[in-house]
Amino acid sequence: MQARITMAVPNLFKLCIFAALVIFAFNTGCSRKNSSVSKSESPENRFKIIGYLPNQANLLASADQVDFAKITHLYIAFVNPDSLGNLMGTANLRAMAERAHSRNVKIMASIGGGGAPHYYPSFLTGEKKAKLIDDLVNLAVDNKLDGIDVDLEGALIDANYENFVVDLAAALKQKDKQITAAIATVYKDQFTDKALAQFDFVNIMSYDRTGPWRPEKPGPHSPYEMAEEDLDYWLDTRKIPKEKLTLGVPFYGYGFGGTAPESISFKNILQQYPDSVMQDEMKINGGAVYYNGIPTIRRKTELALQKVSGIMIWQLLQDSTGKKSLLGEIDEMVKKKK
Repeated sequence: MQARITMAVPNLFKLCIFAALVIFAFNTGCSRKNSSVSKSESPENRFKIIGYLPNQANLLASADQVDFAKITHLYIAFVNPDSLGNLMGTANLRAMAERAHSRNVKIMASIGGGGAPHYYPSFLTGEKKAKLIDDLVNLAVDNKLDGIDVDLEGALIDANYENFVVDLAAALKQKDKQITAAIATVYKDQFTDKALAQFDFVNIMSYDRTGPWRPEKPGPHSPYEMAEEDLDYWLDTRKIPKEKLTLGVPFYGYGFGGTAPESISFKNILQQYPDSVMQDEMKINGGAVYYNGIPTIRRKTELALQKVSGIMIWQLLQDSTGKKSLLGEIDEMVKKKK
């Protein structure tokens, strides 16, 4: 009996050591794997690719044209109050949120826009402001949105803007919702530091330097140099951290002179002139159209990867497809940097 026990103990000891080594290796490997996956999949750690989608009657059908695998955030543009204060364009938001979240994409409802209703200023103060904020918070909560994007421009960045975004931010954060903004350097003096501090991040509209409203100043409306200047201002002069900034790029062009179209999507430019994909200017109908082709979009994406935390796109339905897709180029460059 003693001899059998003496022989068994070493074997048992070896077995225990082997098991311990296996458990250690397994736990260490799993720990590293889980850490890596968590970091790569967290929306907060990803380089942001934000795409606006027009809030049309056929919103769900429009979403079928969106490649969710190539964006991190989807902004529905726009949800605004009517003259009585009732929010318009709220249909299908819940379904859109479910679709976005199933693809690991955050979704926001955007208010305002370049063509915001003329009566908007009255909703930024007093009882109307309180109602609008309540309605927007309820909209985000009820439809499982990730937050609200504030795209108030021009005269709507008035004396009431700061208080409005302060109150909206506080109400949204109580519900664990985000608040972002679209900003343009042309309005830089209208944004207070306190207002800008309310946003989780801001998206620079680095386009529309000129356009059909300035026929006397034809030329590129979104040149690469504008992107550089805009980033320098918001990073260096206004001291907004890079983690809270994205660079906006246009998927459209403006025409000047002759019978050139005043505004045209990148998709339509290539449908009519397929060889225009690698340039930023196209002569047409006695005039010219200016836009961002693939080389400029690639340069701007590289700039954003170096200096800020994302790219914002106005807007997704204006893109071309396949190898001529601007979103595809952005996605390819971002993946190369990972």
